[in-house]
Amino acid sequence: MENQYSAIDKQKRGIRITVIVLLVLILAVLAGFIHKLGQPRIITDEELRINGTVKLQRPRIIEDIQLLSDDSRDFYTKDFQGKWTLVFFGFTHCPDICPTTLSTLNNFYKTLDESTRASTDVVLVSVDPSRDKPVQLGQYVRYFNSEFRGITGDFFKLKKFATQLNVPFNKVSLAEGGYTIDHGSQVVLINPRGHYHAFFKAPLDPAKMKLTYRSIRATFNG
Repeated sequence: MENQYSAIDKQKRGIRITVIVLLVLILAVLAGFIHKLGQPRIITDEELRINGTVKLQRPRIIEDIQLLSDDSRDFYTKDFQGKWTLVFFGFTHCPDICPTTLSTLNNFYKTLDESTRASTDVVLVSVDPSRDKPVQLGQYVRYFNSEFRGITGDFFKLKKFATQLNVPFNKVSLAEGGYTIDHGSQVVLINPRGHYHAFFKAPLDPAKMKLTYRSIRATFNG
């Protein structure tokens, strides 16, 4: 009888061990699946274009230019190094494109996880330095998001910087007096090396931007 109980106990222990092993395997598979879901989906350059993003075949080195940050400190374009930076050229008196773009960039920024946001900057480069002084520019961009930054500077230096990123802008006189600024609507992506890496075409879509941005980051050989 004792041997019979011993055999039953061994059988029960064997079943428990088998169940535990199966549970561990299931949890491991589930953890791997969840981890994979959290990883960026790598997409081709053609898929990037379909989703509104154009990646340069070879990132372009940006000549170092002295500008001015919204805290009135000197800013050099080499200071873009260390983070991914989304750059939009605009101005605070812009009636439609600029506020719409900054609002969309805010929505995009909020979709990113905390660690991705920590290594992502969003910068408005004002092409209207005579009216957009640093303090006013800083207040304007932070209205959309407290983490956004503004940059301005000498008009011709801004023009030189924008030309390197293929963003056109021109001062246009108005019939009733005053002026406005015509400017490109694309958002430029600068990589952590400080090089021009890609651009997002208008109209911007936060979901598509997140998809392409995460893929570009995942394939970047930094």
